[in-house]
Amino acid sequence: MDSVTPTDSTVPADWQNEIDELKFRHDQADAMGGAEAVAKHHEAGRLTIRERVKALVDANSFQEIGKLTGQGQYEGGRLIGVTPAPYIMGLADIAGRPVAVGGEDFTVRGGTSWSGDRKKGGQGGFVEDLAYQYRIPLVNLIDGAGGSVTSILRRGHSVFPGVHGFERSVALMGTVPVVSAVMGTAAGGPAGRAILSHWTVMVKNTSQVFAAGPPVVRRSLGQIVSKEELGGASIAVDIAGTIDNVAVDEAECFRMLRRYLSYMPQNVWQLPPAIECNDPASRRDEELASIVPVDRRKPYNMRKLIGHVVDHDSIFEIQPTFGKAVITCFARMNGHVIGVIANNPMVYGGAIDVRGARKQTHFIDLCDCFHIPLVFFVDVPGFMVGKDAEAAATLREGMRSVYAALQASVPVYTVVIRKCYGMAGMGATDKNGLDFKIAWPSAEWGSLPIEGGVAAAFRREIAQAADPHAREREIESELRANASPFRTAEAFGVEDIIDPRATRAYLCRFIAAAQGRLATTVGPKPKYGVRP
Repeated sequence: MDSVTPTDSTVPADWQNEIDELKFRHDQADAMGGAEAVAKHHEAGRLTIRERVKALVDANSFQEIGKLTGQGQYEGGRLIGVTPAPYIMGLADIAGRPVAVGGEDFTVRGGTSWSGDRKKGGQGGFVEDLAYQYRIPLVNLIDGAGGSVTSILRRGHSVFPGVHGFERSVALMGTVPVVSAVMGTAAGGPAGRAILSHWTVMVKNTSQVFAAGPPVVRRSLGQIVSKEELGGASIAVDIAGTIDNVAVDEAECFRMLRRYLSYMPQNVWQLPPAIECNDPASRRDEELASIVPVDRRKPYNMRKLIGHVVDHDSIFEIQPTFGKAVITCFARMNGHVIGVIANNPMVYGGAIDVRGARKQTHFIDLCDCFHIPLVFFVDVPGFMVGKDAEAAATLREGMRSVYAALQASVPVYTVVIRKCYGMAGMGATDKNGLDFKIAWPSAEWGSLPIEGGVAAAFRREIAQAADPHAREREIESELRANASPFRTAEAFGVEDIIDPRATRAYLCRFIAAAQGRLATTVGPKPKYGVRP
């Protein structure tokens, strides 16, 4: 390091060299992997980790921790340069609330794990401990491939998997919100850490996630695939559901991260933040009176229906392109956070397939963990049936969803829009709680839809009729008259049938009334947390 003449008269001359060295080390850290590596990173359409943190958090709120960490280069005992550790982390604010944030610096050794006396980030790192001990959300900006076989040379021996394990990552799943953005190629430990999150997002075309990359796949299986073919958004988000949402670019990714966290409490000892609402709780949208077709076989737009009921512009959908028969989203009702689970009549007629069931189960666990009431908008003929559905274990995954619903301790509100049949319908009700159900006049329910049920229960009578088809229609008509929702209401088998336009006001009243109940149940749930 070049000699520097002291310039700060307030600093004793005896310490000026150390102050200058500190600045030099900070400058080296700010340079990351060097101008050439940074330029190459930018050419790939990606921001550096420092640029990402700056774009995500509140202005001037990032307090970096461990900036001096790295490997110094010395010449004759004199420091001439520093290669910073490939991980940046610290404390910051998002919307005025503190978070722990960290991510790999891909410009230094491709963001591969760095070994020191203590890990800065990744599983078992300081940033996870910070989130856990301070009970604040954790934001992972993931852009690295984890470990490398070169560590064997550095150590002189190999180590068991999990020497820096996921113990803290798992503990966080039951204590604070954890969100992960896959910003580049994630494999190995960083990919696993992304999955151990409550919500994940990746960037279209520039992000990939997989257990092991193309070289390992080619060596192990002889398959030649690109990174995008192996773990791009079209696979990880749309088909596998490994990652929840996809952003078109990094700027949208940061907006989505901030939006998601706006629905979350800081930890399980707090309630989700309520906000002032300018959308009247008494609002009645006239379109709700006609949104469900009279013809029971015709679909309708469930997302539009939800939008008419919840606070304006409050919907944040989770996994919109995966398990499309089920819609899951956060929203607000008169400023209070809710979780919405709705059947989508435009996909399989609303029947729950294996992907939809998996999606629903995880969302129930998530809302239950963070004290978010659940509202079901029900139009479900049952679980998906048929050979393919059975081969996919739809029944098992569907019953897991029922199991999760029966374990949930948050208030549950069931709004039956049209069909509510079988075990899938049971999974949308609050059997261990108030079991509070309201229905629209278009609603119908039972163990089986009348059409299929008549064919099975009256098989012999139908077969013996002079006109089997006419007799089947005749029996269906007789049963449907008795299956009117008003008949069930007479027996108090459903708590209320309401004008569809009154749905918002009705729900707002009960959700507001439940806030005291929620406040008395804050804290960790009996189970360990949200399973990935």
